[in-house]
Amino acid sequence: MDTDTLPKEDNMDNYFFRASAVDFKKIPGSPIAYWVSEKVRDIFNFSDIFESFSTPRQGLGTTNNELFVKYWFEVNRQKIAFNCSDKIDALNSKCKWFPYSKGGGYRKWFGNDIDVVNWLQDGIDIKEALIGKNPNIPRSESQYFKEGITWGLITSASFSARFSPQGGIFDVGGSKAFPPSDSKEYFLGLLNSKLSALFLKTLNPTLNFQVGDLKKIPVKEVQKYKFIFEPIVKKLVAFEKLDWDSYENSWDFSLLPLLKPQFQSSSLETTYQQLREHWQQTTQEMRSLEEENNRIFIEAYGLQDELKPDVPIEEITLTCNPAYRYGGERSSDELEEQLKADTMREFISYAVGCMLGRYSLDQPGLILANQGEGLEDYLQRIPEPTFAPDADNVIPILDGDWFTDDIVERFDRFLKLTFGEEQFAANRAYIEAALGKKGKPQSLRDYFLKDFYADHLKRYKKRPIYWLFSSPKGSFNALIYMHRYRPDTVSVILNDYLRDFIEKVKAQWEHEERVQTSENASKADKSRALKEAEKLKKIYQELKEYEREILYPLATQKIEIDLDDGVKVNYLRFGTALKKIPGLEAKED
Repeated sequence: MDTDTLPKEDNMDNYFFRASAVDFKKIPGSPIAYWVSEKVRDIFNFSDIFESFSTPRQGLGTTNNELFVKYWFEVNRQKIAFNCSDKIDALNSKCKWFPYSKGGGYRKWFGNDIDVVNWLQDGIDIKEALIGKNPNIPRSESQYFKEGITWGLITSASFSARFSPQGGIFDVGGSKAFPPSDSKEYFLGLLNSKLSALFLKTLNPTLNFQVGDLKKIPVKEVQKYKFIFEPIVKKLVAFEKLDWDSYENSWDFSLLPLLKPQFQSSSLETTYQQLREHWQQTTQEMRSLEEENNRIFIEAYGLQDELKPDVPIEEITLTCNPAYRYGGERSSDELEEQLKADTMREFISYAVGCMLGRYSLDQPGLILANQGEGLEDYLQRIPEPTFAPDADNVIPILDGDWFTDDIVERFDRFLKLTFGEEQFAANRAYIEAALGKKGKPQSLRDYFLKDFYADHLKRYKKRPIYWLFSSPKGSFNALIYMHRYRPDTVSVILNDYLRDFIEKVKAQWEHEERVQTSENASKADKSRALKEAEKLKKIYQELKEYEREILYPLATQKIEIDLDDGVKVNYLRFGTALKKIPGLEAKED
């Protein structure tokens, strides 16, 4: 008896399951799956198995991921090869970094590609480090760079498989299978169907999806159905890829959806509404396709009495689907508010990327993404930019308009350029309302001071590409782009920003003190000036200490960084000059 078919109100303690040892032997490995039906046991007994068509494989184990594995956005873009067809192609590329499938969270069809591995000269560094250790590592080298199907070894949710394009290496946590090219859609559809969930639960009730379990999945009627599944699965993969590439984490990210011409109007609110309608349509189409995928497989295996094709909305694994993205017990209104807020945060993040030269309004994709690149490199690619990046790679973030080129002023210019000046005030108010909590708007300045960097750390998995130089109490903050860092960058921050700010604070402090003794000042003005002077005095002392004890000594060192070392190593070289990232110093697994 299949417990999934029992009414929810039924008490399972009232049921007694009877199965013989012969029944268990019908299932590979003879697991004690007493709850499966006779029909399912017969499917295991009389079907081919996955391994007959494609052997799932474990891949490379570096034994030191902290050293050999990085997120793709940490390193030089020009040192990453994304589309190598084989070992020779990889060697000829002269590149150091290659896509690396490591599994990741619950996501079907496409995505979770964020890691790269050091496979320079056919993995020379890793292989040298492995001398005297496990001789079976690395595994499956003959399968590197081939397209296939990958999945996560361990998950807290259901099993999910993804198409893995040509060009990558895979590890144990992101094991891989390589079905025949003319039937890869069939097998990806099978693995993401309700049948695979049933079969894997039968073979192994834990949340570890080992290659040995996938090998035993029963397979039927490949030749009959492979062409039926091809268009369905191709559409599902295409939808998921478009969704994955709509966010900065993707190495194929090109343009923020909010700025695509088909959605954009002069009103940011209208633009978002049109984009949201598109996302809803996409989610529903995905749902229909997945349910069709389930229906055909269920009928092919004759399990109509045990399984239904329905797919819950939270299992449509699009980032633009708030039910999947946030989950939990939130109401639909709460999900919608969260999605709108995050979309505005993504707009702000993209704007900051344009300020620092990572992106441009004039050309899709990355612009500056290699170590030490600067304004001159940007202008070679975009001679007449619509929105020019910051010249010195330093953007102040302060509690007040102390600098004419601070981050709030720059964002306002970006907003006017992208959505026009006519509705600028309304568009700005819309963003601040979305950023707010409990119906209270949050000002852009407040967001940049309090929440922007935390959002950036979350977006980039605690490996930020924008670094925040920050005094001990946060009175002074300056943002730089790691890829544009040069040994004199700290000196620029010190001389052109911190010391300038110190002088401005001192001048304002002295002004407030004069107000206190002025015969023309009212009692209220003098009281306000006293409080302001005390505040400015503390800020001045904080800044002077930051200058003397931290930033000046650091500037004299003219520190060199190497992007190949990754954010963790490079960020820690600057000590307390940078905003502290909780947990960054912890050793990785």
